[in-house]
Amino acid sequence: MPEAVIVSTARSPIGRAVKGSLKDMRPDDLTAQMVRAALDKVPALDEADIVDLMVGCGQPAGESGYNIGRNVSVLLGMDHVPGTTVNRYCSSSLQTTRMAFHAIKAGEGDVFISAGVETVSRFAQGMADGSPNTKNPIFDDALARTEERAAGGAEAWHDPREDGRIPDAYIAMGQTAENVQQLIGMSREEQDEFGVRSQNLAEKAIADGFWAKDITPVTLPDGSVVDSDDGPRAGVTIEAVSQLKPVFRPDGTVTAGNCCPLNDGAAAVVIMSDKKAEELGLTPLARVVSTGVTGISPEIMGLGPIEATKQALKHAGMSIDDIDLFEINEAFAVQALGSAQALGIPIDKLNVNGGAIAVGHPFGMTGARITSTLINSLQHHDKQFGVETMCVGGGQGMAMVLERLS
Repeated sequence: MPEAVIVSTARSPIGRAVKGSLKDMRPDDLTAQMVRAALDKVPALDEADIVDLMVGCGQPAGESGYNIGRNVSVLLGMDHVPGTTVNRYCSSSLQTTRMAFHAIKAGEGDVFISAGVETVSRFAQGMADGSPNTKNPIFDDALARTEERAAGGAEAWHDPREDGRIPDAYIAMGQTAENVQQLIGMSREEQDEFGVRSQNLAEKAIADGFWAKDITPVTLPDGSVVDSDDGPRAGVTIEAVSQLKPVFRPDGTVTAGNCCPLNDGAAAVVIMSDKKAEELGLTPLARVVSTGVTGISPEIMGLGPIEATKQALKHAGMSIDDIDLFEINEAFAVQALGSAQALGIPIDKLNVNGGAIAVGHPFGMTGARITSTLINSLQHHDKQFGVETMCVGGGQGMAMVLERLS
């Protein structure tokens, strides 16, 4: 059975939404730049051999609509390459990598492109909250309970299924973080310390040259170039972060200092069979060992990485102790740290260059971005096995085990 190997990656800088460095970039143009950059790193590859281009996008509408995956292949002059758009919210471009992995293992092709994009700056009006006119009214009672908690007036979270009620499928992500906090009892101080850790580690990684290696510069419509993330802040302290007010509930613990911002960005990964890589004389960066995906109550979606990681490790025949580095997407400190603690992940193996609290989380981009970051981190720290995992809107978790090959 063929192995699926990653031969190149490219990820854009991550801009802050609305006011950031990438606000003037259309998502299709941004994705096309990253796909082109990833392909340019593999000059031996004949683009006629590409089987499919799969683009993950968390909100595939507006400028990201009309099957952005196909539009990108056409923009790049690759009319012969079909394209598709995949939505699994925060793990959309990890899902596209998983699809390539499965297709290669099944013998249905040798070369695939997995990409992901989100440009929150350019969301169509009404999209930020999920296009309210499309919500199924069956969830109205669940939404009312969420709104009551948001106002600080409801009992602590417990599984609504225990009362024979339906969970809130449209719940805002910040509310899920507060529910997780109530469920696991993580203090505001622990969350703030984790948020500061993310910023401080990102600052150190910038100084070490790590993030410069990870980032592919973007050329803006005016010809200027962006080559660094907007998010990381120098000199962040616990004293400063502890003064921030809760964002989602008056009595809550989630603040702008312990959760990710809204962002713009794109990333791409070139995946092929080990046989094809050998034919082309390539030394792969990494092997996809296994993946896992699982479901959880939408109201505590932040804990999705727990079972997804266990599943991926089981498929790989591995344990937590076998993994050298972990990348858990930092949508919120409470969910990333809470998942890590539940899995028994040592803190010194977790997000060692900082995470999304510092660098950002463009939803559809994040899966491919973390793949790039994890491979670079395994190289930078001379380690072999890594896991990337994330919580997913709607109550899911996803994970992938990678083995560094070069």
